[in-house]
Amino acid sequence: MSLIQAGVTAATTMLAVLIGGWLTVRAQDRLWRRDQDRQWRDIRLNAYTDFIGAVREYVAFVLNPAARITAVPRTRDPGDLMPFFDDEGTRYRERLESTKTALRLVAGQVEVVSGSSELVRQARLLAAARAGSGIEALPADRFDALWQAERRFIDVARAELGLPSAFAPGPVSTQLPPDTEHFIGFRRRTG
Repeated sequence: MSLIQAGVTAATTMLAVLIGGWLTVRAQDRLWRRDQDRQWRDIRLNAYTDFIGAVREYVAFVLNPAARITAVPRTRDPGDLMPFFDDEGTRYRERLESTKTALRLVAGQVEVVSGSSELVRQARLLAAARAGSGIEALPADRFDALWQAERRFIDVARAELGLPSAFAPGPVSTQLPPDTEHFIGFRRRTG
């Protein structure tokens, strides 16, 4: 009888060790995945923040009265004007392009990439509208389109990061963002 009891005890012990090991591996895997998710969230948050900063710097340069901007029509779709800058403005364009590329490398959702593309397009259209004219001649609808594209990008980026919308649900507000008020005031002072 003792041989059977020893066998049952050994088998039970081995089964308990296997189950314990399996549970430990699963717990470690969950912790590793959670850590990976947190790291990717931080990487994405940094990329999205850098991108928004680059867009803001690009727009600030475009609104600088001393900026020299030219625009030529694009030969391919969408056929809108493509802005070109002087040496000083080139660094803002390059920063915008590099942060856009970095964002595309780490984005987890297609909506984030398409939102960033639309935001860049609207910033370029603002720069093209600024080419050949002063900032006082910029149409208000260019600013509206730019800020709406930024708002959409922020919403999809926040959704990907697991954050709620930064904007209240319901009808779109007719109040201009604080930056627009600043730029309009700047235009009035320089105009």
